[in-house]
Amino acid sequence: MNLSTTSDAPTIRRYRRRLQILALASTLLLASDSTRAENEPQTENEPEAAADPPPDAAESSVDGAADAVPADDQSLVDSDDDRPTFREEVEIRERVDDLVGIAATSSQGVTGRLAIQARPIQRAGEVVETVPGMIATQHSGDGKANQYFVRGFNLDHGTDFRLTVAGLPVNMPSHGHGQGYADLNFLIPELVSRVRFAKGTALAEGGDFSAAGRADIELVNSLPEGFVELELGGYGYQRVVVGESFTLGQGQLTAALEAHGNDGPWRRGNNFERFNGFLRYTQGDALRSWTLTAMGYDGSWLSTDQVPQRTIDSGLIDRFDLIDPGPRGDSSRFSLSSDWRWGGERSATSLSAYALTYDLDLISNFTYQLENPERGDQFEQVDERTVFGAALRHHRVATVFGKRAEWSVGAEARFDDIDNGLFRTQNLERFETVRADTIEQLGLGAFGELAVAWADTFRTTFGLRVDTFDARVESDLSANSGRQDDLLTSPKLALVLGPWNHTEVFASAGYGFHSNDARGTTIQIDPTTGEAVQPVEPLVRAKGYEIGLRTSALQGLQSTVTVYRLDLDSELVFVGDGGATEVSGRSRRIGLEWTNAWQVNPAWTVELDAAWVDAELVDEPAGQREIPGAVDSVLSAGVVWRKSPWQVTARLRAFDGYPLTEDGTVEASAFIGLGARLERTFGRWTLSLAAFNLLDRKDNDVEYFYASRLPGEPAEGIEDIHLHPVERPNVRLGIDFRF
Repeated sequence: MNLSTTSDAPTIRRYRRRLQILALASTLLLASDSTRAENEPQTENEPEAAADPPPDAAESSVDGAADAVPADDQSLVDSDDDRPTFREEVEIRERVDDLVGIAATSSQGVTGRLAIQARPIQRAGEVVETVPGMIATQHSGDGKANQYFVRGFNLDHGTDFRLTVAGLPVNMPSHGHGQGYADLNFLIPELVSRVRFAKGTALAEGGDFSAAGRADIELVNSLPEGFVELELGGYGYQRVVVGESFTLGQGQLTAALEAHGNDGPWRRGNNFERFNGFLRYTQGDALRSWTLTAMGYDGSWLSTDQVPQRTIDSGLIDRFDLIDPGPRGDSSRFSLSSDWRWGGERSATSLSAYALTYDLDLISNFTYQLENPERGDQFEQVDERTVFGAALRHHRVATVFGKRAEWSVGAEARFDDIDNGLFRTQNLERFETVRADTIEQLGLGAFGELAVAWADTFRTTFGLRVDTFDARVESDLSANSGRQDDLLTSPKLALVLGPWNHTEVFASAGYGFHSNDARGTTIQIDPTTGEAVQPVEPLVRAKGYEIGLRTSALQGLQSTVTVYRLDLDSELVFVGDGGATEVSGRSRRIGLEWTNAWQVNPAWTVELDAAWVDAELVDEPAGQREIPGAVDSVLSAGVVWRKSPWQVTARLRAFDGYPLTEDGTVEASAFIGLGARLERTFGRWTLSLAAFNLLDRKDNDVEYFYASRLPGEPAEGIEDIHLHPVERPNVRLGIDFRF
């Protein structure tokens, strides 16, 4: 799809990216063979690599030696020979699996494949809602990144929550639409093996964007059987997925393809089309393995953006209509990554490298005719980049002062070569460049972590992380060009008392950070107003504290209570919609989370999660300290009933009204959503029925408060709530065949 009628630039960019990824693929393939040969230890007494790959993570949870007790799991379970504790001993299939004696903080967790597959998932990005207290919504066309909420953060499209898929970063720094933009549309949910999550700042492996937390989405190495799945639903929903694993040489090749289309309930259908591909080759066993993964995504859509409440109240439009028919977008992402893992009697090491190309072309209009009454406020944002990265991890069992210990060290590097821009448009045609930039951004990080079991009921984890930021910006306005660098050191400490009767008490503290948009660090002149502005610091310090309790004293029940505090030195962000920097000041969040997963009996599983937070801007005067978009209370619950050949799931999620202005006088409305999934297996066939918004609520996915102007309204516009409604009740029928 070509967004601009005056240029074929988006189409040219897309084909250029595809040629680039082919070149990158060739380079990495050559490098992988030579590097693997150099790094694999050779001894005469070692057995040959297994002809078959390790079992799928959903069945065995073993992905190779480097997965043995990763730094954020910190298992200190004793073994007779002091070898690393491989995940064969801690098989995670659902959230009810026992994590007592494993986690370093109470807000860590893992959701396994069985629990993920049981969920009614409306959008791919909702996989992150397996993280307790996390909400993923949408404020525009489905092709955009989700809107995320967690721990009192309106994360926009990802800032302050780090996402990875198959070890590859999802968040995009210095993005054309918003810092940390995290688009999960390239994810095929059927391939997810588990989601490992951690909140807070106490663990050393969390780097940029992880101040509020992080989620690592892991994908299967192989499929137990091939499958073809077809889904059809209301409002033009269509989806087909096919996947299969093959034996190839001494390893396993897994391939999957997805095609998806959806209009949604909008007056002008979204016409969202998405195509995904996945290819992974795995060779080796639990102690030594090699994996090569290729992923590709291409999508296009039309957008029904948020609309003013006054237009609905007056009858000018209905909830599912739009004002400007221009908003739309297209995006693509192609990646190639390789991972080498090897281990010995007391150690485990992994080395990974990746390359990806990405582009986004997005047309939006949020204020209509406020800034430019003659030509309108429609604008285009463009982001295209090539990203290279690598990571090294080493874990070893040791002895400290005669006590069993495990230490981990790691290093990671990421380089983004970015071209992005912001343009004024009218009827999709560019008529003014607000700003255009070329950015080269390098991030380096190194960390170490030491976990010591001082006694049977006391262990500690001490971590230290060092991160650097180096960016060069070349802007169309020379005053906004420049180079900035920064360095932060982040110490971390976690204490665990217990277990007593399958119960542990946790206390942790640590420093973290998020980066700011590189353009905001060199800016001198606001490109919209021409006024002088103050640049921002490249890296923003975060400081967090947690105390918590986790218990599995009651058979089958995992229950956790966590109290936390998180301070940010500033909530300074670069606003992609305006091309300038917005200052929000220091912030503080104090919250409580209560999570429960209960295997009542072999047939029934129940989950209940509740979260509450008080978020405020600490430097503002009294009465002006609310953080707009900070959801202060979240409730999610789910029940699963399994009795072959049936499975029934129901899930409820709700959040309370949240402030839309600093003085708290305007609030968003509350949200309650109920979804369900029913499936019945007939041999190799499975029929499923998923339903959404079963309560037929007229709630909104997201709300904002700002000024906009329609024809005939005052020149200064009208401040109003702008909303994106939750979709109408709808159902999807699925047919799955296994072969």
